[in-house]
Amino acid sequence: MRKTELRKSLLKTRQSLSVTDWKHKSQLICQNLLDSPQFNQAKTILAYFSFRQEPDLGSLFSDSPHRWGFPRCVGQSLSWHLWTHQDTVVTGNYGITEPHADAPTIAPGDVDLILVPCLACDYQGYRLGYGGGYYDRMLSSPEWINKPTIGIVFAFAYLPEIPIDTWDKPLQSVCTEIAT
Repeated sequence: MRKTELRKSLLKTRQSLSVTDWKHKSQLICQNLLDSPQFNQAKTILAYFSFRQEPDLGSLFSDSPHRWGFPRCVGQSLSWHLWTHQDTVVTGNYGITEPHADAPTIAPGDVDLILVPCLACDYQGYRLGYGGGYYDRMLSSPEWINKPTIGIVFAFAYLPEIPIDTWDKPLQSVCTEIAT
């Protein structure tokens, strides 16, 4: 199956989750992250605001010892900004929730972990996103290439293999709602 068909199929499956099921699976993912040494050792973590029924990590953001960074789509790149649960957000490009443009930026050298949203991941760590290439470009750039990454995906989209292109880079690990 090509990436386009796989995206369409997985989006349909994900959007068919009931709100109750989506929230439950999201909470299990959050618990698995909280149980992860890699997550607990990180001080500054880049994450995302749930979009189109992606796993919701929102319960991690409040009352947290971590500094959180969230992306803004700027041109063809992601700009990372500090955010706390008291800060307001705006709706940015593609209808995605983002921090305000004037929120402090985060330098790559300050980042300890990146939680990467995935439409799908395979057992080798390759991810399938929405096709815009934002994370592929970022994770391939010299200042980001060695940063620890965890792909966040529901278990139904954690697949033995997905189609990959030459520019695709594997993530270091994957977290689903099923404890590993």
